[in-house]
Amino acid sequence: MSSTTRDRDPFFDNAKFLLIALVALGHSWEQVIGGTHALRAVHTVVYAFHMPAFILLSGYFSRSFTGRPDQMRRLISGVLAPYLIFEVVYTAVYHWTRDQPFSITPTAPSYLCWFMIALFVWRLSAPLWQAVRFPVPIAVAVSLAAGMTVMGGDLALPRVLMFLPWFVLGLKLRAEHFALLRTRIARRWALPAFVAAGFLAHRLAPQPDDHWLSMDAGYGVLEVSPGHYLVLRMLIFAASAVLVAAFLALVPGRRTWFTALGAVTLYPYLLHGILIRTAGYVGAFDVVKSWGLPGELLLSVCAVAAVVLLSTPPVRRVARPLVEPRFPRRGVPDKRVPVPEPAPAGGRRDP
Repeated sequence: MSSTTRDRDPFFDNAKFLLIALVALGHSWEQVIGGTHALRAVHTVVYAFHMPAFILLSGYFSRSFTGRPDQMRRLISGVLAPYLIFEVVYTAVYHWTRDQPFSITPTAPSYLCWFMIALFVWRLSAPLWQAVRFPVPIAVAVSLAAGMTVMGGDLALPRVLMFLPWFVLGLKLRAEHFALLRTRIARRWALPAFVAAGFLAHRLAPQPDDHWLSMDAGYGVLEVSPGHYLVLRMLIFAASAVLVAAFLALVPGRRTWFTALGAVTLYPYLLHGILIRTAGYVGAFDVVKSWGLPGELLLSVCAVAAVVLLSTPPVRRVARPLVEPRFPRRGVPDKRVPVPEPAPAGGRRDP
């Protein structure tokens, strides 16, 4: 085990693996959710916190970003380049599985690629948020204001702005804040919080509309009044904050069998969508639907197994040129520098 691996806090790698597993589960469940109230409720609870949690962690690991040339180089090679590569990959996948035209539009992120361009923009803005007073309230105001406007989906702008508070909050957190969630009292309240959220989600199913949690639509698309929109968005912020805290409280702080996998979540994140679209193309999800609850359970097991498989060294060796492309400087040997991996969630709204 290298010194770098020994120095990593297992807590954060455990959290990232669990979140990327939830991403794969969420994307899989979306294919079979139909009229199943129980699965719909679980899906709603997961989407209420898994994306905010991963964005918060991305912000936390962006605290040292100041825009230095070496940091910019890592940002381009570790985030922007994979985004552009997988835009081509997913354009090809959609051309094959859905017979869509092979037309590459880098400004319109495909499927799960939206998070890559969002992370690029958020990290570029990190020095700004470190310089202003009251950054979190300002980011919340920006997020709410974005939902009051009409904007296109270029560069995933609605999500960039609406999810922004979580990234900024992560920038302002310190290790002692996470330590507060790693206590016996916090863990004691975490499970009841999820039970209460699940009960409420089941009572509300099939509401709320997925757009509320995906943060990709304003009040006009959601067909509510501006006042109604602002109140519900603040309630969603509050509920998500409770669930993010509850999730982090339940994350184990010791090394586990999946700790090492949490250091390479970029691979399952970018690759699992190919498996989902391929499964849909061959009709696998129709079979799962016909099996009812046993099919949903089997699908869930397969989704987690796929995340583990896509994190293994053989898969990473094959996919490395796409996921971690070399970006050498003239006269300077290329050295791979790990970057915080993104997680979580759907991209451009697909049927």
